[in-house]
Amino acid sequence: MLSTAKSYENKLSELWSIFDYLMPELLESYPKFRKQYELPIVKDKDENAKAHLSNTVMPFILRRLKKDVLHDLYNKYEEIMSVKMNKKQADLYNLQTQKIIAQLNGQGDADFKKSRFQILAQITKLREICCDPHLLYENYHGKSNKLIATIDLIKNNLENGHKILLFSQFTAMLDTLNKKLAKLKSPLFTVTGSTPKAKRQQQVQEFNKMSQPGVFLISLKAGGTGINLIGTDVVIHYDPWWNLAAENQATDRAHRIGQKHVVKIYKMVTKDSIEERIIALQQKKAELANSILQNDQVANPVISKDDLLKVLE
Repeated sequence: MLSTAKSYENKLSELWSIFDYLMPELLESYPKFRKQYELPIVKDKDENAKAHLSNTVMPFILRRLKKDVLHDLYNKYEEIMSVKMNKKQADLYNLQTQKIIAQLNGQGDADFKKSRFQILAQITKLREICCDPHLLYENYHGKSNKLIATIDLIKNNLENGHKILLFSQFTAMLDTLNKKLAKLKSPLFTVTGSTPKAKRQQQVQEFNKMSQPGVFLISLKAGGTGINLIGTDVVIHYDPWWNLAAENQATDRAHRIGQKHVVKIYKMVTKDSIEERIIALQQKKAELANSILQNDQVANPVISKDDLLKVLE
């Protein structure tokens, strides 16, 4: 009954929600589903519960992988570019990290649930420091090694005739990159969530038709769906996101029907930081998804206090 596997960003409960709508009797009530599957799988790593859930839902899911239906689509290759912070950047990062850890350690489960969004806001600050401390501190007198490495990577690819698509979740980071890249005198385009639809499509069409190298900057959310950028053959993810499916959907703006080149994907990751832990967490989510639905676009439940401590310590 379910023709394609849906992309989830949050919980196994969303799987229950879909089947409750399509086949109300299959997974019974949510309290029963939570007791029989969600809690054992997520908290206890119960392989039997995982296998039973997979066997229950798989007969009603048709999995169609891109490689199975698009036989002439060129390959894509991924490389993680690890960049070490400079001392000033690392000092700011460590101070912010210790502040969050102290806050988490001083909270019980009830307090954590109440302050979850405030904690995540503090973690966003950590991620901004990894990107460029100027995003957080106007008076920061120093450099961002990741920004320097990314500009160098872009320069090298432009010199070799490539068209580049760069994603970031921070529009302020895109503004910074725009200012830096404008000095290179190569065609440069930027799309964020605030870009009008007509202008967005105009820039996409112009970029795809271009024969010369250029750069297309786009926010992860704005570029997740509905945009075709097959004119590019290099994709750069400036900052990682918890949900690997969101990144894969963004990459697929370039790696899709009509692409006539091999696509090279670079993930810029700050060494010894939360970004490395996010990459590891992405893999954990993908493994859970594969074991249940045989589909790597289903993510783990909402991140817990223990998960947060693991990515911080």
